[in-house]
Amino acid sequence: MNSAHKIRIEDLSKPVLSELQQGAVANAESQEIDLSVDAVLAAAIKNTGLKDFGDEGFKERLAEQLRSTAEDAWMNNFGRMSVFGTKVQQACSRLRVVDALSRHPEINNIEISRPIMIAGLPRSGTTHLLNMLAADTRFRSMPYWESRQPVPAPGEEVTHDQRDPRFQRAVQAYQGSDAMLPLMKNMHDMNPEHIHEDIELLDIDFASYTLEWMAHVPRWRDYYLAHDQTPHYGFLKTMLQVLSYYSGTGVGDAAGGDLAPKQWVTKTPQHLEQLIPLHTNFPDATFLVTHRDPIEVFSSTATLVAYMSRIRNPVIHMSEIANYWLDRIERLLRACVRDQQKLPEDQTMDVVFPEFMANDMLMVRRVYEFAGIIVTPEVEKQLEAYLKANPRGKHGQIVYDIEADFGLKKDALYERFNFYYERYPQLDPRTH
Repeated sequence: MNSAHKIRIEDLSKPVLSELQQGAVANAESQEIDLSVDAVLAAAIKNTGLKDFGDEGFKERLAEQLRSTAEDAWMNNFGRMSVFGTKVQQACSRLRVVDALSRHPEINNIEISRPIMIAGLPRSGTTHLLNMLAADTRFRSMPYWESRQPVPAPGEEVTHDQRDPRFQRAVQAYQGSDAMLPLMKNMHDMNPEHIHEDIELLDIDFASYTLEWMAHVPRWRDYYLAHDQTPHYGFLKTMLQVLSYYSGTGVGDAAGGDLAPKQWVTKTPQHLEQLIPLHTNFPDATFLVTHRDPIEVFSSTATLVAYMSRIRNPVIHMSEIANYWLDRIERLLRACVRDQQKLPEDQTMDVVFPEFMANDMLMVRRVYEFAGIIVTPEVEKQLEAYLKANPRGKHGQIVYDIEADFGLKKDALYERFNFYYERYPQLDPRTH
């Protein structure tokens, strides 16, 4: 029985900011933010002491992202400052990755064999599934603290645990973000140790939909969707090689001594609309595709975006948020319905949300069986320990109400997703 307490965000559309939030927003207004490629790259060069960004094609993508952000008429200076800081961090990571590949070309020889790759809508169980599988220590996965800085700074000891300087920096960042948006962890907890999605790695190539969560950027959405993402998924594979190299307990040869890394398990919702580029670069992967009623996904997603917007938008445009994310979810699902059938049937498994939530351990056993991996008694203990430590609604459960918050009735939305309900009738609430 789930005993998590229920939380209703009463000020979603008209936020009452805390003193901390007010102070942060006010302080940002006095800052001058230069949303230019030159400014981002100059800051990254200054922070790292490196200059080689590798293939310069990324500059066009970064320019589109920054131009799109500048066009967001809703955004305040705090929001612009957040985007700028994020882009600098990604550029720093790119510099360190290029440097690592230059100094250690053997990284390119590391094999990424038979990864398990999860694709599914936001809020459809991808995070829970990933973290359950990652509890099995036979897999290689990526904690959030590592995704923030995949390559350590020169001279830093790589311990790959809580002693790692990158972990300590992530803890400080998490504490700050938790203080600023305390209900984030109730919807999508980004604590440093949780196993994170590989979209952070695509971000280092400035080729993902992440920016859409940070700003109202239809220009960037259209640019991203108009371009073939296959080469950027090749970059993702390179990033998994880099992370595999640095997964030891030392630096240099000690860190990269094992050139037969563990089997990777990863996920990101973006994969749902990039299944062909994903398969092209990872032809021997096992693909787990999660499925949930899109109206429930929308309710959770739109609420999350509206809540995050309180510190970056002086006015919360609820109807625009709703329209944008209804469209975005539809695009993701149409791409999935179009492309999933093109994946090898013996490598692709559906994970249906209601079944997963009814018995997550049973579903994960099915995943292991499908992937041809034995569940040992030790793995059973690891999975059970994870579930015990991470009950659903651990921090309290948000109560979603799209009619009260967004002025939408569920019945009016079902028709829009008939194409998906026809493919997955078990998700259609009108049939049960």
